[in-house]
Amino acid sequence: MLFFSPSDQAEPVNVKYSQAPSLATLINPWRVVTNVWQHRELAWQFTRREIQLRHKGSRLGAVWALVTPLSMLTLYFFVFGLIYKMRFGVIANETHYDFALALFLGLSLFHVFSEALGWAPAVITSNPNFVKKVVFPLEILPLAKLGDSAFHLMVSLALIVVGSVFSSPGLTVNVLWLPVLVLPMLMLGLGVAWALAAIGVFFRDISQMTAFVTTATLFSSAIFFPTSRLTPPWDILRYNPILQIVDLARHVVLWHEPMSWTRLGYVYGVALIVVMVGHALFALLRRSFAEVI
Repeated sequence: MLFFSPSDQAEPVNVKYSQAPSLATLINPWRVVTNVWQHRELAWQFTRREIQLRHKGSRLGAVWALVTPLSMLTLYFFVFGLIYKMRFGVIANETHYDFALALFLGLSLFHVFSEALGWAPAVITSNPNFVKKVVFPLEILPLAKLGDSAFHLMVSLALIVVGSVFSSPGLTVNVLWLPVLVLPMLMLGLGVAWALAAIGVFFRDISQMTAFVTTATLFSSAIFFPTSRLTPPWDILRYNPILQIVDLARHVVLWHEPMSWTRLGYVYGVALIVVMVGHALFALLRRSFAEVI
């Protein structure tokens, strides 16, 4: 179900594409914020549509938002927790449940980024009507898809908060750090999505590469093992911002260690750069979308 008509959108969207923006304008972070804020209502409408469409026609409906992450958790826990008997080894007397909860947190955060890699290359090419027939802020399409992923992430995080009550360390006020750590992950996903969406219009084969990139990122983000195992030369993976976000979430939220402000500043710095570059690349290439599609 669509929440607007083409005639409704031509009036409020005042975007001049005849004049190419300067480089300083493209990389201005405030431009990203104001652009998103200007189209916030439209973004919310499309986000609602994406949430509805994800499970449209299925008998369980929104229940899949719980079933899907829990089924993946069961599979990974069986392989890495029971067969390989892996542990993170941070807290004393770590139980199977503690390991499963930390694994679930890492997978939930990573899933937002992996989903963006999956749908981003085709998000513009699969909506040609918005490119050719309507004066429409196309950057809203990746934003709405990411909003759908963020909604399902919130469901998973709610399960983690409830589940942490029964863990060995228990639940503390450190859980309030979760939104602070989720934000840079969403920024990374949005920046990469904008970049891949723009490039995917011109190079359709990029969608064939994202599956490998997703798997490589999964195993380089310490989702299944502690970062203490990253010895030289593999300690270079510590510069992976996704690894840092996942590791900080586990140590601060689940294991109640103090926040590392240096690491938090690093992930926010990288996320800001990624979202600025992604938005700038999208704004630069979108002028030629209609010629290609």
